Formats: sequence, C-alpha cells, structure tokens
Amino acid sequence: MVSVGRHPNIKLYTYSQVESVSGYVGNFRVRVRRKARYVDEERCTGCATCIDRCPWKKIPSEFDMSLGTRPAIYLPFPQAVPRVPVIDTQNCAYFLRGKCRACEKFCPREAIAFDQQDELVDLDVGAIVLATGFHSFDPQRDPRYGRGTLENVLTGLEFERMINSGGPTCGEVRLKDGRTPRRIAIMHCVGSRGEAHAYCSRVCCMYSLKLAHLIRHSVEADVVEFYRDMRAFGKDYEAFYNRTVNDGVQFARYDGDVRIMAYDGRLRIIATDVYSGRLHDQVVDMVVLATGMEPQPDAPEIAHLFGISRSPDGFFLEKHPKLAPVETATDGVFLAGACQGPKDIPDSVAQGSAAAAAALSMMDAGSVALEPFTTWVDAERCCGCRTCEGLCPYGAIRVSEHDGRRTAVVNEVLCKGCGACAAACPVGAASQYGFTSEQVMAEIEGALSIGMLV
Repeated sequence: MVSVGRHPNIKLYTYSQVESVSGYVGNFRVRVRRKARYVDEERCTGCATCIDRCPWKKIPSEFDMSLGTRPAIYLPFPQAVPRVPVIDTQNCAYFLRGKCRACEKFCPREAIAFDQQDELVDLDVGAIVLATGFHSFDPQRDPRYGRGTLENVLTGLEFERMINSGGPTCGEVRLKDGRTPRRIAIMHCVGSRGEAHAYCSRVCCMYSLKLAHLIRHSVEADVVEFYRDMRAFGKDYEAFYNRTVNDGVQFARYDGDVRIMAYDGRLRIIATDVYSGRLHDQVVDMVVLATGMEPQPDAPEIAHLFGISRSPDGFFLEKHPKLAPVETATDGVFLAGACQGPKDIPDSVAQGSAAAAAALSMMDAGSVALEPFTTWVDAERCCGCRTCEGLCPYGAIRVSEHDGRRTAVVNEVLCKGCGACAAACPVGAASQYGFTSEQVMAEIEGALSIGMLV
C-alpha cells in the first residue's frame, strides 16, 4: 500500500464515495465525493500527536471489532495510506458541544481544519475495476448460536483480533471474567450452506484450521471443530489440515442442526453426529463462529450505479464464468475479488491481476469491438413516449428534442442488442439490426420452404 501511495501515476481518493457514473467504455465520467476529514492532507505528516492528545478515547474501535477502543480522531487501521487521521464527528466533543479542540491546539503542523467541507471531483476514465469486497455474515440473525445473548461467543474476525499480538489484548485470549479458556469450540458454516446462503463461502474451513493451530500453540487450550464438510481445496491446504490433526485438534462432523446454550458458567453445544446419528454434547469455555461471506449491503445500489447485473446469490455477475470471468455485461467495467463471489486472498490477487490486465489491454488496443445487433430508432415514426428509455437495462436510450419533436436516440456503444426496446415500442419505431420484420419473415419463409422440399 505504501508503494501505491508513492507511485507517481496513481492518485488515491481515500475516504471517498462514487456519486454517479455516466458515459461508456473509454469515455466514462465519474463523480466522486471526497468526504471531509477535517484534517489538511497537505499539512499533516502523520505524527499522530492529535490522536495521542485527544481526550475522548472510549469509542469502540471498528478495526478491533469493538473489542478495543479508539479516540475521536483516529486512523482507520495502523497501516492506513495515506497516514492522515480523520475526525469522527458523531463522537467529537467539538462537533457535539462546540468545545475541546485539543487536537487543533497540539497539532505541530496546524493541520486540523474544522471548517473543511466535502469536495466533489469529476474524473474522466476509460475503464473501471470494481473491488468492493464482501460483508461478513452477522450470526445474530441465527439465534441457534447464541450470538448477542451468550457471553464468550465470538466471530472468527473478533477472535482473530484478540489473538493478534497487535490487537486490543496484545494477543492474550481471555474470557469475559478474565480467565484463560481451557477448551474452545469452532463452529463451521455459520451463515453458509444453509437457509441464509446456499453457497459455500470457501474461506471458512481454512481460517478455522488456522485459528485452531494458533490456539493449540499460543493458548494451549483444547480445540474441537464442528464441521459439515472439510473443504481444503487450495494448494497444500490438505497438508495443513493434516498438520492440524496432528496438533491434537478434535473434529466432529455435524449436520447443521446445532444448539448453543449456557451451562454452569460455561457453554454447552448439542449437535447431531453425521455418521452415527447420535448427539454430540460438548461443554466448552468459548465458541468461535466461522462466519461466511455475503454481498455488501449496498450491492444493489452499486450494481445500478455501474450498470451491471447480480447473480441470484447477490454477488456481481461476470460476463461469462470461463471465457470472461473478470468482464461484465457493461464494456469497460471489470470485477476483482470477493465482490464477484467468495474468494480467499490468493484467488483475489489473481483476479485483481487479471482485471488490471484486461483493462490495460483494452486501453492499449485503442479501439473496442461493438455489439453488431444493436437497436436503431426511426425518428419519423417515434412519438417520444419514453417507453424504451425506461425499459433499457443498459441506459443506452435517451429521449431528446430533435427538429422540434421528442425522439429516442440509441447510444450504440452502450446498447447490447437485447431487443427489449424493439419488442415494447408501441408504434414500431425501434428496430434491431439483423432482426427487422422483413429479415425475420424472410427467415421464416426460408425455413418453411426447406420443410416443404423435405
């Protein structure tokens, strides 16, 4: 990330949001809202004096999954690029009560700017790569796991921060009462392969094995993994599974029917064994839930904004799963990473490289092959009713004034030849190249004549 931030040909717009996208391949117009940090990026050197001096330090940290705290002015995560803090206006005393300004008083560079406003930036770009990532499943949506009602039930990400030496507990795994857990259970497929999501999230098995390995060597606690199917699909992943087995981790295969409840200050897990049909009854100190991947909450809005489709599971849909795995139906818009479906880090890196290569090769070619079977509108017959404009899924049709009349105009670069407008036009003004009424009738007559000869 540091290399990206220093690259002369890369411009980073962090803490920003895309407001609108217009145009077409090679000629996109993107409007970006740069949110106010209330810190001048040009003056700030990242010394963190303002962060240290801020008196409001009891705000739950998003990076530490609310297991730790942060001040009102903070860096989103330790390796953030650029190293410029942002003020949380929802918790800053100055924005709430008009008092404090400690960060401004102690900043040696006078970089604090409480009067900073959002800025709109218009960018002309030739290609777009979407890499919006995924959202972790919220286990509170499934009451069987006791998340939110039982103590010491953590998600995989929460436990990851807890056992990390740079985390809020400096790597010490502790229960709510401060004791060290002696027995920990890891539940697989939480939010995956069930009613919430029928698909496999791919990464859960391997990060569960990693956590079990860390527990055995760092905490020295007993570990039991409740799994539905062990899917160690990557290179050398099976070897890591065998290594975890040799570490003394216990494995219990269950069918998805599970209950977690409080039991004498500990946690009791009841699940049905797949092989014997009997009930697994385990008492543990802590439960770690391996939550799966799901699309980002704003995926429908992003798909509409960039003119792309989504698959039934809610992830962004590629043009073709084998022939065009990083392209979308909108030319010039590419996909990378888990926004297209659940992926681990190596797969995301590989797809990111593929998306970058596809975008570069398209721009290097200097020209783009268009869909041959686009639609055209007969201006003399068009009544300007706007029926086609509302139906077009690619935004390729716009109704405008022409010689004092409202007529529809088709942008052939955006048009993909779906034919929805031609089929719906009430006056027959819209026609599709290769599928005019005369051509269709000629094909029918030809087919019938062949049939008669036979």
